[in-house]
Amino acid sequence: MIKALIVDDSALVRKLLGEIFAAQHDFVVEFARTGVEALEKLSSFEPDVITLDINMPVLDGLACLDRIMMERPCPVVMVSSATAAGADATLEALRLGAVDVIEKPTGAVSLEIHEMAPRLVEKVRAAASARIPASLRLADRIRHKAAGGVRQAAAGARPARQEEAPRAFSGTGLVLIGTSTGGPPALEAVLTKLPVNFGWPVLVVQHMPATFTGALAKRLDRQCALNVVEVTRVTDIEAGHVYIARGDADMIVSRRAGRLVVLPAPGLPDYLWRPSVDRLVRTALDHVAPSQIAGVLMTGMGSDGADAMSSLHAGGGRTIAEAEETAVVWGMPGELVKAGGADWVVPVGDIGDLLNRLVPPCP
Repeated sequence: MIKALIVDDSALVRKLLGEIFAAQHDFVVEFARTGVEALEKLSSFEPDVITLDINMPVLDGLACLDRIMMERPCPVVMVSSATAAGADATLEALRLGAVDVIEKPTGAVSLEIHEMAPRLVEKVRAAASARIPASLRLADRIRHKAAGGVRQAAAGARPARQEEAPRAFSGTGLVLIGTSTGGPPALEAVLTKLPVNFGWPVLVVQHMPATFTGALAKRLDRQCALNVVEVTRVTDIEAGHVYIARGDADMIVSRRAGRLVVLPAPGLPDYLWRPSVDRLVRTALDHVAPSQIAGVLMTGMGSDGADAMSSLHAGGGRTIAEAEETAVVWGMPGELVKAGGADWVVPVGDIGDLLNRLVPPCP
């Protein structure tokens, strides 16, 4: 059974969320009205996962999350309002150690909560299995792992290619990165290592609602040497830039007037996740030779990206999977490794360094 603690100051929200999880039959649920009550239940209830509202009286969600990560680290899914302030607070929560986020209903609460129930349950169930260390916040763990680590392949999987001095690409190409649960801190760990003269454009799919991807792009732009933008329209692809897919739509690669571009596109029924890593990779392969593409698949539930990146690998591209030891959820990269589609399996702190060795700098 999964022990879930629901923290929200709204009695209606607590009631509705409780009904949703009670209907799953594999959840045991308790409630807290405030951050203070939530902290008290850390030891008495010992939850496997927490849903935490950001806006609460007395002790707000961010302060409560900070205490949780210090006192008893536990997977936390933030429930955030779909506003600019809510988006900024959500990204700060992910930096502090929350593993995922879901938007709080803004209209008819009872109707919207039941409409989002399958997605909420999926996120919370996945979060319950997330890897949180006993004494470190998530961001601290990423920094700690960035100091070093041993390359690791999954038991029973085809060994990844382990080259001490990997053969670098030549010419122009693309770096494609896909991630989901636990992704924003992982993206920070990778992208902040890429220098201003990094020679190839970087295209990123992060599973996240549209409310938050713009704020994520702005935050990463402040932290990185490269220019980071959210793709909201047809945009030329240039070196020195990182392109973040807008949430709730796919990002695809195309050509306009002979130039490579990226643009948002409505999702297709064949792709379960949105934005879709698989669709990004497949559209890139329509316009760029596999030998000129580096694919990176990092922490996240499910298998999005594993199939298309396996095809990329088989066609002569290079693929990197985040190692299980640093992934919050080893779903997406784990599926790539199990399929034999990963050239390298490395801790998140080593991915940026590996990309710097693979991709030639701008002339």
